[in-house]
Amino acid sequence: MTTLSRFEIHQPQSVAEASQMLGHYGDDGAIYAGGTELLLAMRHRALSYSHLIDLKVIPGLNAIETRDGVIEIGAACTHRAIERSALVREKQPGLAELESQVANIRVRATGTLGGNLCFAEPHSDPATMLLVLDAKVRIESAGGAREIPIDKLIAGAYANHLAPGEVLTRIIVPSAKPNHRAAYMKFQIHERPTLGLGLWLETPDRGRTFTAARVAVGCVCPFPSRASAAEELLTGSRAEVEKRLPEAAALIADGAELIDDHEGSAEYKRHLIGVFLRRTFLKALAGDSLFKPGREI
Repeated sequence: MTTLSRFEIHQPQSVAEASQMLGHYGDDGAIYAGGTELLLAMRHRALSYSHLIDLKVIPGLNAIETRDGVIEIGAACTHRAIERSALVREKQPGLAELESQVANIRVRATGTLGGNLCFAEPHSDPATMLLVLDAKVRIESAGGAREIPIDKLIAGAYANHLAPGEVLTRIIVPSAKPNHRAAYMKFQIHERPTLGLGLWLETPDRGRTFTAARVAVGCVCPFPSRASAAEELLTGSRAEVEKRLPEAAALIADGAELIDDHEGSAEYKRHLIGVFLRRTFLKALAGDSLFKPGREI
């Protein structure tokens, strides 16, 4: 049985201190949040660190708050906390529903949203949905802070754009409006999803016409991506949009850098995109009462 190499856990009292620790330990140090992916990679010798810097002990990084039309989610919030949050279920139910689909209950209870995004595992759910929700992340270091869109955080499979000493501290998600519809669906037969597809629609008349759309696909490619070329085809009357779904699916597949792997061939994944774009479209319009305020999950 493969065992973990010896490492030391450090517990900073602030983000600035965590940033300083990262600078001090360099390539021997890494941020530790939930650890569900990191410790597994270390156990299998894919990664090796002598020092882990625990973000879970920093005050405020597990908070969920709302301000000025957005939800601010601390990077150390677990998937389960977000899934169960009455605030998230009220302000952005599509995100709560997405979080309920992440892995299994053990992973959701331990794994954090910030850790998930920074680890950038290709067969992961949250980043795909956050792309269509137009989310941003706040990044801090001893030298200051910056905010960037989700697509500027992920650099590729298992890679992010954090600079040395930087710590992801917040995920900032716009609150849903009455004329918004959003949904996420995935296809999974093995341990990890084969496909994840997120869709956001703006409709002024309860689904009869659509004035704006965002769609993203993940798991079928090295990293999740928006399919901007397909989004114009998802605006117009419902009849027009439904007729154009196959063409939109083809554009999504063309832009996704589909790969052949143990989850299936690129051609198989192209087929799945067509099937699940239609299913996700119908799901977004049907709505979901599961995450209404007051419903315990």
